[in-house]
Amino acid sequence: VQLEESGGGLVQAGASLRLSCAASGRTFSSFAMAWFRQAPGKEREFVAYINWVRSTNYADSVKGRFTISRDNAWNTVYLQMNSLKPEDTAVYYCAAGTYSSSLYTNDYTYWGHGVQVTVSS
Repeated sequence: VQLEESGGGLVQAGASLRLSCAASGRTFSSFAMAWFRQAPGKEREFVAYINWVRSTNYADSVKGRFTISRDNAWNTVYLQMNSLKPEDTAVYYCAAGTYSSSLYTNDYTYWGHGVQVTVSS
């Protein structure tokens, strides 16, 4: 599975962005998909996941502001980010794995190269 993120950029606090992750290769619908992020000097952290029955989970820091969704017809997963804060600044990574509900990087097999999101105050 190859994953490619897009949609990042530089925005002001309070703005919105939508990240996309296009997948190619093996059957997309059978994978759990997740977003992680990594800020400078920090470890990669879980943001959100959506599994094959579309169950979702979010990090507390983004709950109520971010929404993950998937379109199996287009092999794409999205992350709608609203009310962005400077602390959301990070490189955002898309990941795919076979665990149905994992928050851990080790449980995801396939990764994109990441996309930069910068939120100015």
